[in-house]
Amino acid sequence: MPATIDDELWSAIGDPMRRRMLDLLTDGGANTATALSERLPVSRQAISKHLQVLDRAGLVTGTVAGKERRYRVDEDRLADAIAQLHDVGSGWDKRLRRIRRAAEEIQRLSGESPGVLSPGPFDVAATTPPD
Repeated sequence: MPATIDDELWSAIGDPMRRRMLDLLTDGGANTATALSERLPVSRQAISKHLQVLDRAGLVTGTVAGKERRYRVDEDRLADAIAQLHDVGSGWDKRLRRIRRAAEEIQRLSGESPGVLSPGPFDVAATTPPD
């Protein structure tokens, strides 16, 4: 069964600044837009807009703390993202194996020697240095 991909989630994660913000929130716990803007090369207003996107995607939750809002990563939602990424990767691995088998079968039927196929860019055995 194909993985269900949450486009809003991946759109939110797709931005490098938002990924950096998630890293900071994951490493340092809850934080405010002001505190994040002191650690990142963008304004507080830009941080607030990025936090709104992350909040809509469910990746962070904000709670009022005095005059500011403290944001925290939603660990369950982040786990969902990791599971989706794993499912997508597994699906591509299966597709690449089918393509390789088809290429090997074409090669076999054409009478070429086995092993003539050069390793592809995703062939782990070809890119791993020998012991």
